[in-house]
Amino acid sequence: MEIRKRYFLSKKDVKKIKKELEEFFENVDEIIPKKGNVEIAITDDFEIILVDKEPIAFKKDDKVIPTLKLLLKEVPNKNLVVVDMGAIKFLINGADVMAPGIVEADENIKEGDVVFVVDENHKKPICVGIALMNGKEMKEADKGKAIKNLHYVGDKIWNFRG
Repeated sequence: MEIRKRYFLSKKDVKKIKKELEEFFENVDEIIPKKGNVEIAITDDFEIILVDKEPIAFKKDDKVIPTLKLLLKEVPNKNLVVVDMGAIKFLINGADVMAPGIVEADENIKEGDVVFVVDENHKKPICVGIALMNGKEMKEADKGKAIKNLHYVGDKIWNFRG
């Protein structure tokens, strides 16, 4: 993956990113400290937001979406979806999340929301995606795609080196 452009963000842009991350995390000032160097790296596929060279989020369709590496450090306060252990091998190969593999889902999830998928045993993040149905439907549906997988363990964002 080749970086086409890379630059430091202005305080105004950092403030916007913090505001978007506040939707999922209470301690945004710890995620992006005042003295932190906040950059954006633009590749052919996406824009990655870096804090002190660590990828904390990426932009997709003008949404700031937390990376799995951030999720390993900070647990989001909403939009969690738990999948059974049988789904993991498919998700880490980039497959979308199918409704039958979902064990638990935040009922406040609405179609189009950013969601965080964790495994049922260890509650470790597996992938980040966009909800294709609401949380209640995810738990009740016996078929169909529930979540569009955007970022998963082992993908280009996961392997990105700042």
